[in-house]
Amino acid sequence: MADDTDTPLPHAVALAWGVAERPQRGPKRELSIERIVETAIEIADADGLGAVSMSKVASSLGYTTMSLYRHVTSKDDLLLLMQDEVTGFETPPLTDGDWREQLRAWTLANLEAMRAHPWFSEIPVTGVPMTPNTLRIVDAGLGALRTTTLSDQEKMATILLLTSYARAVGSIERDIVAADGPDGDGSAASGAPYAQALAELVTAERFPYLRPVIVSGAYTDEDFDDFAFGLERLLDGVQHYLTNGSPVSPEDDADAAAAKRDAALYASDKKLREAAKARREAEKRLREAAKRERELLGAARERSAKR
Repeated sequence: MADDTDTPLPHAVALAWGVAERPQRGPKRELSIERIVETAIEIADADGLGAVSMSKVASSLGYTTMSLYRHVTSKDDLLLLMQDEVTGFETPPLTDGDWREQLRAWTLANLEAMRAHPWFSEIPVTGVPMTPNTLRIVDAGLGALRTTTLSDQEKMATILLLTSYARAVGSIERDIVAADGPDGDGSAASGAPYAQALAELVTAERFPYLRPVIVSGAYTDEDFDDFAFGLERLLDGVQHYLTNGSPVSPEDDADAAAAKRDAALYASDKKLREAAKARREAEKRLREAAKRERELLGAARERSAKR
């Protein structure tokens, strides 16, 4: 039987949803969670996430540190609230167009939010999204996939794949900007100023496959859009899966392993071999029927959406 006991939400999550108890007494009640979070974000945007502390936020607002703790009980809570506030960005509107086009725009919107707040990816991931703005972003991503034949689990896995990619690219861009300094133009990070030196040092004998790439200029090419290329290949993979299914599924691998095991163990027992074969064939037909069911459900959803 499932455990029906209600588990209280983490305090910061409850604050984000507006269902946590807020202070009603004490001096200077004009101090609010919203002002605290806004100030913390301003500090992080200016000086990085490491500069954010309860004491610095309090000082910037003209309050004591203890005054902040009456509203936000810990720095971890503050970080989660900052994360939710930053994910309040506008997502592309859903249209009747191609799911791929909509998911591309959704992923780009995620990256732009990280570019606007480079410290965002430094906040540790502690679990599934639970705050209102982060869940709204997930909902928008699922909306882009609404007409596909992906199962709910596959849709969530696709969302995780693309947000992870945007987060990784955002982290790399943040580190490059930090290494380049406030007055840099980004060329040093690309290696372009050192292309000639690399061409002399990277010989065909030591680096037979890298050498041609350096000589062609591709290694230090600043004009090629690496993010767009990677995103399109990820979307290609989802498209291929939707069209053809998994070329070699884990179940198929398991079937092959089971067949080998059966052949070794039951080589002398014809009935057992036949039974094992019949079981594998039945499992394969079941998977094919489930896939067909998903395709028909997706087609039905698409027709309903168009109506």
